[in-house]
Amino acid sequence: VRLRDTTIYGLRIPFVESFTHGTKSRCASDALVVRLTTDEGVSGYGEGIARPYVTGESVDSVVGQIRGAIWPAIRDVELTNDDDLDALAVASKLLPSSDPDSEDEASGIIYHGAARCAVELALLDLLTRMHGKSVATCMPPCTQKLRYSGVIGMVSPRAAAEQATKMNAVGLDEFKVKVGDDAGLDRLVAIRNVVGDDASIRVDANGVWSFEQAVEQITKMAAFGIDMCEEPLGRQGVNVLPDLAGCVPVPLLLDESLVTEADARALVEMDSQQLRFNLRVSKCGGLGPCLALAEIARDHGLSFVIGCQVGETSLLSAAGRHLAAFLDDHLHLEGSFGTFLLSEDIATPEVQFGPGGLGSLLNGPGLGVSIVEERLESLATFQETLR
Repeated sequence: VRLRDTTIYGLRIPFVESFTHGTKSRCASDALVVRLTTDEGVSGYGEGIARPYVTGESVDSVVGQIRGAIWPAIRDVELTNDDDLDALAVASKLLPSSDPDSEDEASGIIYHGAARCAVELALLDLLTRMHGKSVATCMPPCTQKLRYSGVIGMVSPRAAAEQATKMNAVGLDEFKVKVGDDAGLDRLVAIRNVVGDDASIRVDANGVWSFEQAVEQITKMAAFGIDMCEEPLGRQGVNVLPDLAGCVPVPLLLDESLVTEADARALVEMDSQQLRFNLRVSKCGGLGPCLALAEIARDHGLSFVIGCQVGETSLLSAAGRHLAAFLDDHLHLEGSFGTFLLSEDIATPEVQFGPGGLGSLLNGPGLGVSIVEERLESLATFQETLR
């Protein structure tokens, strides 16, 4: 069995309402979906979301990487029919390096994570479907219970309190709050007043603070019971993270500063037990790289959170759910917003958390969701087929 072709779809799915954080405001998803099809007509789908301020990728760079590097590497490979195949190992062996070359680096690309993720997930979906299996066979769930956090963006304190009230009413008791603007502390206080002292709250500055601002703001926010602060400084401040960790009373969760394995190894060499890893499937390059980063964290006694990209469809959310069920020692879990955020989704069943933030395991073939081709076609702003 060989791959016959791949089609790349660029999507634009309007949000129900805009979402804002310290570096971007979004009103629609710009996800990229990859379909891989064999010469026997079996297809698998994957998704990646480019974020210039995280990996340096753009929609154009993702398409270019798939067209110029990834597809040529996998196009003529014979796919195994072994029922005992390890789809993750096969994907890892087939896919080329996602590290940037000198030309990529000159254009600001840190890592081709979204490109690799989209194709890796499509391969995993395809390989497991070929054998009538679930991706869960590669990553057996270690828990039957997944609980997602609510996320509140940079809205006014009053609007934040209203959102928290609605989330609290349906049983959510873990919250991530975007901060970094002038209203950040007031937003946090408004939410804490609504959800009470027992709820878990963490804040995310998206790397907009200076060292001095981070010390001041985190110290003030810690008085209102935050569990951790995500990405206070950004990649440019990574060398002073141990100093910052020694100045503030809560752990630091690293997102934009943690993209590659090299990033992870540099961070653990800082020997600070106050650092935490944020594993996001698209950012990190897929499920395989996320597992490698989790292993590095565990080996050095560090905890991790499983995050998400704003605007994921159920395809990428399904991958995150498989990851979370396998890595059951995650501190917090984000994602599976589905049509809470998207005006439409492209897959069934919709991967969306329910009351209490609870999400069920996915056991269907492949990633556990089926693409609705008509929706995919209608929401695509472009598509390109490679043979």
